[in-house]
Amino acid sequence: MGDTTTEFRVTGMTCGHCEMSVREEVEQIDGVEVVDVSAQSGMLRITAPDVDDAQIFAAVSEAGYSAVRV
Repeated sequence: MGDTTTEFRVTGMTCGHCEMSVREEVEQIDGVEVVDVSAQSGMLRITAPDVDDAQIFAAVSEAGYSAVRV
């Protein structure tokens, strides 16, 4: 199965530190290969073979933000 890129809209990010917090949490999920976070656009883009949305939501929540799949 190939890698899939999935986008999420993250609410509450305002700066580079916010991006870093989200990136660190999401990178801990098994299988996640690429994490692209932008506080400016409020977008989180992940590349992974097979990751459950719930895992992404939990990781973003752990960082102190909320996410919805786009």
